[in-house]
Amino acid sequence: MTLESLLLAEKGKSLTNFFSLSYMIVVLPFVVFVYGILPKKWKRYFLLLASFGFVWLVSGGMLIYLMLTIFSVHYFGIWLDRLQTELKGKAGGLPKEERKELKALYQKRKRGVVTLAAVLHIGGLLVLKYSGFFTVNVNALLSKLGVDITLTIPKYVLPIGISFFTLQAISYIVDVYHGLIKADDNVVRLGLFISFFPQIVEGPICRYSQTAEQLWNVQPIRYKNLSFGAQRILYGTMKKYIIADRLNLYVKNVFDMKLDYNGGAVAFAAICYTVQLYMDFSGSMDAVCGTAEIFGITMPENFKRPFFSRTISEFWTRWHITLGTWFRDYVLYPVTSSKRMKKITSSARKKIGNHYGPLVAGSIALFCVWSCNGLWHGSAWSYIFFGMYHFVLILSGNLIGPIVQKVNTKLHINPNSVVYRGLQIFRTIILVIIGELFFRAKGLKAGLKLFKKMITDFALPTIQDMGIDGYDIVLVILTLGIILFVSIMNEKGISVREVLAKKPAALRWAILYALILFIVIFGAYGYGYKPVAPMYAKF
Repeated sequence: MTLESLLLAEKGKSLTNFFSLSYMIVVLPFVVFVYGILPKKWKRYFLLLASFGFVWLVSGGMLIYLMLTIFSVHYFGIWLDRLQTELKGKAGGLPKEERKELKALYQKRKRGVVTLAAVLHIGGLLVLKYSGFFTVNVNALLSKLGVDITLTIPKYVLPIGISFFTLQAISYIVDVYHGLIKADDNVVRLGLFISFFPQIVEGPICRYSQTAEQLWNVQPIRYKNLSFGAQRILYGTMKKYIIADRLNLYVKNVFDMKLDYNGGAVAFAAICYTVQLYMDFSGSMDAVCGTAEIFGITMPENFKRPFFSRTISEFWTRWHITLGTWFRDYVLYPVTSSKRMKKITSSARKKIGNHYGPLVAGSIALFCVWSCNGLWHGSAWSYIFFGMYHFVLILSGNLIGPIVQKVNTKLHINPNSVVYRGLQIFRTIILVIIGELFFRAKGLKAGLKLFKKMITDFALPTIQDMGIDGYDIVLVILTLGIILFVSIMNEKGISVREVLAKKPAALRWAILYALILFIVIFGAYGYGYKPVAPMYAKF
């Protein structure tokens, strides 16, 4: 039996889009209604059932992967907890040296458990997601070497959300290992944490300490939560339908290279794709966080106005935050804190100083992070290049940082001036757009071809070149203006929703109805538009 046979063809496919009618009008209202009328003790079980039902509607029998993950990490957590309990029982009353040896023995056993868990879960992800890419490249290498062997390329259907729930599962096991959380002996609570339906498609990647207890200590549906949650879902819908989906056709035409576009059109498409990706993904996160807010659950934010960043490094602390912090805590820190890296750092400090010394080990760890980041997004050389591109940019920033500071001091340049900050933000945006060009291109060769076209055949694109009319451009710019205003307010620490909540009811409802009408009238949907699946769901 192939993995494809486990998938119920097309069943519930539209549910991966949180802005589809099937989700917005059927699934979400049904879940909210039933949750609202159930007694408190049954709410949590219904949420778990709804989450499993959601995954089943989307993936059919592939639900088994999610369930196996839940039971597996539950067992590994209990195993680690038992080892810790055994250690405490045996260590009491022992002499210091014997106690130290016993701790070392149990630490080794616990590391073995964590390693086994990581191998099973990460290994499963690698097989499903990357075995085809690996086989294709091995076949290409064998062909170049003249070896007459062709390996069969495996084809698997990925379970919905496997990249996201696998990372959540690993974070749980590692946090139990480090004693940051206690192993959960309740498999239902753990299962709800891993499978909560709004986050299963695109994240955010939550930690057990962030959402598990919130999900378990269920709350009634309150007016403020319902109101604020619905507002945020509508805000995300505006991003998705008026900007992201409207730009999709033009972006697709250019990156699919259906016509011989000039460099200006390619540059404009790269800008449009960067905007599209941000609006699609951040809009989806608005829908996810808004849905969770209806149930009284605060999800970790995945975006913090990334295009206000002054450096690439800062950008990645504001974009896909939960993925970045996952790589920081479970890849970067373990690598830099390993005994070998500490020795390298100590030696490098003596030879090249306190700034550049730690960068040696830090660069190795950074390379690991960005290799993982690139591959996490997909099995293609373009994604690996994307990761290495950002690795080089961040490393370069770390290397020249002291030099830039000295130059600024010598020339009496104020790095906090409006002009200087503006130039830094502009530079960062340009670098991000270039990276996204390679990210979106259909392969590394295509990305290089488009980039070459952009810098060697540049001409300002006309409306005809762009394949997008003035009406679309005006709508996108107008909507971006609204989002920019809200972002500036949020950057200043002002919550627009909280401000509106204090205004008269008539004004609040007028704004709400205006937003709904704006989406209904100007949204990119209906005849002539093909539904665009959430862009990060494929990762």
